[in-house]
Amino acid sequence: MKETNLVVPAEFRVYFERDDGVVKYPDPILRKTAKSVQRITPDLDALIEHMMRVMKRANGIGLAAPQVGVPLRVIIVAPPDQQPRVIINPQVLERSGEQVGLEGCLSIPQLFGDVKRAKHIVLRGINRHGKPIRLHLEDTPARIALHEVDHLDGVLFIDRAIPETLRWEHPYTEDEEEAV
Repeated sequence: MKETNLVVPAEFRVYFERDDGVVKYPDPILRKTAKSVQRITPDLDALIEHMMRVMKRANGIGLAAPQVGVPLRVIIVAPPDQQPRVIINPQVLERSGEQVGLEGCLSIPQLFGDVKRAKHIVLRGINRHGKPIRLHLEDTPARIALHEVDHLDGVLFIDRAIPETLRWEHPYTEDEEEAV
């Protein structure tokens, strides 16, 4: 995967300077391969709870441990209207179909673009209690899981995005801007 050099426009830098618990681009941890979890420990459970809080506070639908500064293979997949799923040491066993959809990333705030991903995946890992799990995911849950697994391998959505679709967006409408 190629290294993407992203220039953050001056008007969007404020979003990168916020201390919301999420590691922001271009922090080097986002480009490193995360290490496998060897044992389920109280520290790991505390990390998962911290990740849940950070993700909820940021209105995220997924999060990987490197995004909170911890280079371990732990992800949370939390599609809208579904319970969040914690997957430790996730491995994508199967991929099929194709979907193209809009993605963003808590580590690259306010940047969005279309990414082509598998429509259906089979994911293996262990849950937070150390039990093996196998998930069949499709559509949005598959997209989220693939995005988060990429984080564990140092790959960002901007590396996979269709370049001409990348765009910066403010989090408010023009009407809201006038009210500020």
